[in-house]
Amino acid sequence: MLSLVCSSGFSFINLDVDLSLYKKEPCLQLLGHCDGIICLSNYRDDIVLCNPATRETMVLPESCLPCYSSISNLIPQTSALGFGYDSRTHHCKVVRIISYWEERSGSGLPHHSRVEVYSLATGSWKELNVKVPAHVWYSPCFETYFNGAFHWYAIDDNRNEVILSFHMGNEEFQVIPMPSALSLYDYSMCRSLFVWNGRIALVIYPRKGIEKSFQIYVMKEYGVRESWTKILTIGPLTKVEMPLAFWKNDEILMEGSDGLVVSYNLKTQELKDLPIYGVPKSFATLVYINSLVSVKGGNRVLDGDNTDFDW
Repeated sequence: MLSLVCSSGFSFINLDVDLSLYKKEPCLQLLGHCDGIICLSNYRDDIVLCNPATRETMVLPESCLPCYSSISNLIPQTSALGFGYDSRTHHCKVVRIISYWEERSGSGLPHHSRVEVYSLATGSWKELNVKVPAHVWYSPCFETYFNGAFHWYAIDDNRNEVILSFHMGNEEFQVIPMPSALSLYDYSMCRSLFVWNGRIALVIYPRKGIEKSFQIYVMKEYGVRESWTKILTIGPLTKVEMPLAFWKNDEILMEGSDGLVVSYNLKTQELKDLPIYGVPKSFATLVYINSLVSVKGGNRVLDGDNTDFDW
């Protein structure tokens, strides 16, 4: 179910977009938003671009990387996808990391990884000759585009928790350290990454529990570990599972334990139910702005109505 909720008045729209590729899929991954275009994937190899305003969609061509490895006992697997805007070419890009795993390896880390980028400017994939400095791992609601780069939760070769970023302009990776105050490998706590007030914000909260508190850290100077600052703690709140997105400067969308999306106001500390229902722990959310940009690239055409939606 794809839905739009307008930021002014919380008006609700069910989205009628032809995503025939995904009618047989049990779940979708919402990668991000760029210039009115939304990128979705089926967690494997298929990627589609969609403009909800124009109802235009496009399935990206197949990967330029081989579906096999020259080393017989390695199994390739898409380990990360990212979507964002390249300010140099003024076009959107998709980045894909394919990791190669040994069949019986007990290390928990891939043997090696390869990287490719799809650009709307060229309409094709290309492989990058770069080393991936950390290994992308799953953490709920973590993948975020900010400051020209896409960010993932990752583990480096020394098994430290880090943020791995890929810059869409220079097509290079960067490793950003986590706050030093975090307990390493505390699997009872979740980490989620968002953009809040023009900065990267890290939210720490319990994986389980009837009542949950949400600690918010902000990186005041991008890329500098010492600049991580704990800003506030939300809660404890009941019947709230996880944060989904910062919507406005003082609003954060959260998933309720009953399959309902709620909006929490940081100033008034009030929760408001939104008309979005679904299966618990299956929500994906982003802030979207209307445009008439074509998913096929070419000339950029924008409308005059830059209305904020949450999808």
